[in-house]
Amino acid sequence: MTAPVFVVEHFNAGGGGHYVLDGPEGRHAVSVKRLQAGEDVILTDGAGRWADCVVLGTEGKDRLIVKMDGVTEEPVEQPRITVVQALPKGDRGELAVETMTEVGVDAVVPWQAARCITQWRGDRGLKALGKWRSTAREAGKQSRRVRFPEVADLATTKQVAALLARADFAAVLHSDFEHGSQALATAELPDEGEIVLVVGPEGGVAKDELALFEEAGAKTYVLGPTVLRTSTAGTAATALLLGRTGRWS
Repeated sequence: MTAPVFVVEHFNAGGGGHYVLDGPEGRHAVSVKRLQAGEDVILTDGAGRWADCVVLGTEGKDRLIVKMDGVTEEPVEQPRITVVQALPKGDRGELAVETMTEVGVDAVVPWQAARCITQWRGDRGLKALGKWRSTAREAGKQSRRVRFPEVADLATTKQVAALLARADFAAVLHSDFEHGSQALATAELPDEGEIVLVVGPEGGVAKDELALFEEAGAKTYVLGPTVLRTSTAGTAATALLLGRTGRWS
C-alpha cells in the first residue's frame, strides 16, 4: 500500500534529518492513523514538493517524529487540465471536486451559470468555496497526490469565456448532437499547454452562454450516448482526457 500523505508548510528538518509533524496533521497521524516506528509516510506542501520519510516515534497525541531523506519536486504535467464546474445542487459540488481530484484534474473553476439553482452569495458563498478547497486538499491526500488541484474563486460567464480564449484546447460538454457536437473521445488534443473543459449545470448551458463560449473559440463535445449528472461529467471527461493525452500511460 502507498504511504499515507500529510501536508506541511515547510520542510525544515533538524539535526540528522529529523522532522516533527505536529498540529492537526500530527494529531491525525498519531491518534487516527496510529502510525508506528518503521512505517513510511510522505510529507508534501501540496504544490509539488514532497519528501519520503520513515517514522521514528511519537510524542504525546499529536507529534509524529520522522526521518526525512530529502525533498523532491514533482514536475508539472502536460497538458494541464482545468474544469470549469457549474454550481450543482446540495453537496454535489463537493462530490465533483473530490472525484475530479482523485482522477487527476489540475484546477477547478466554480462557475455561476445562468441556470444554476445554487447561488453563492456573501458569507454562504465564501463558506461553500472553502468547502470545495478543503475537499480538494483532503481528496489530494487520500489519492496520494503531492500536487493538489487549485480551486479558483467563483467565476462569471465572461470570466469563463476569457479563460477559454486563452486555452490551447477549449471544450464545452453539451449533450446535443444536433448542435454539431462531436465526441470528446475523437477530438484532437494538444501535447502541452492548457485544456479547459466547461461542465454546465443541471439545466444545461444557456444559448447565450454557449454563443459567448463559441465566440471565444470553444467547441461543443459529448462524452457518449448517455447524459451524466453535472457532478459526474467533469470526472468522466477528465479521466478520458488523461488517458488520451498519455498522462495515465
